[in-house]
Amino acid sequence: MPFGKVKWFDADRGFGFLATDDGQEVFLHASALPADRKDVKPGTRMEFGIADGKRGAQALSVRVLDAPPSVVRASRKSAEDMAVIIEDLIKVLDQVSNGLRRGRYPEKGSATKVASLLRKVADDLDA
Repeated sequence: MPFGKVKWFDADRGFGFLATDDGQEVFLHASALPADRKDVKPGTRMEFGIADGKRGAQALSVRVLDAPPSVVRASRKSAEDMAVIIEDLIKVLDQVSNGLRRGRYPEKGSATKVASLLRKVADDLDA
């Protein structure tokens, strides 16, 4: 069975392409992925069978060998650092909450900063 890496894969559309070790491009449909996988990231190494489809080579019976290392996870903050950040976030949100209880939304610039802070902390937690 040939080996290769994912060039790209669109989970919403349900397909993508693999590049075999010898340089051939192979169509990858979501139905060929293992049952526990709905998505694969570019660079994921795979073993697969190849069949001639309507439009060329198509991957069958895909087996994921190893996923590419996550850059985000490798640069993730420690749990102790995140605890301090969350505590500070709670203080900021408490100030916003007190203003809302008095019938006042935060000013436009302040609200934008709080919203971007929330998004950043959420991204750090989700990494």
